[in-house]
Amino acid sequence: MDDDVATTAAGPATTRDGRDSRWERHREERRAALVDATIRAIRVHGAGVGMDDIAAEAGTSKTVIYRHFDDKAGLYRAVAERIDGRVVRNVGAALSRSSTPAADTRELVESTVEAYLALVESDTEVYRFVVNRPLVDRPLADDPVGGTVDQVTDQLTGLLLDSLRASATDPSRARTWAIALVGSVRAVADDWLATPESDRAPRASVVDSLTELAWHGLAPVLTSPTTTTS
Repeated sequence: MDDDVATTAAGPATTRDGRDSRWERHREERRAALVDATIRAIRVHGAGVGMDDIAAEAGTSKTVIYRHFDDKAGLYRAVAERIDGRVVRNVGAALSRSSTPAADTRELVESTVEAYLALVESDTEVYRFVVNRPLVDRPLADDPVGGTVDQVTDQLTGLLLDSLRASATDPSRARTWAIALVGSVRAVADDWLATPESDRAPRASVVDSLTELAWHGLAPVLTSPTTTTS
């Protein structure tokens, strides 16, 4: 009888767990769909998109959106995390290609710059939305953009360390140089987008300028089997 009681008691708990799991999946899917709708609204209305535009694109109400994200800052954070994930993947893929034996360190720098600016140019309004935070009217305790910068910096630091070890240069410089490179690319990207499109330099030109600036500073101390400093 005790076994029967235990089995019966476990039934509702198991059922509740299953329902909770399905409900959680539903919530995650709904949140993802609302982020998708927000990104579509940004592309249509620009970085200054309003909540009414977002709700209309999602085919729902602002009340429902707030139910899933608590407030505008919560929605902004979810969009920023989605876009920042793309930045990390794109730059990470570029760095992985540049870490092959056939690649030199200059190619590593160029690939990093190109990957970032290509993403910025391909989704300009969404990038502006993430950087300018039009929905956020208060400081955020956790900065998703800063977290992405840290991840990219970590990736670049690891690759620079290999060259520094090969050249017997102080490895502690790697992170300083990685921060400087990532920060300069981001600052140039922001200024580049602020320039009217008719006056904006081609992306290839900006990539070349940034690469040349970084390379002439790094080349004297970075070495790889195929690298030259000429």
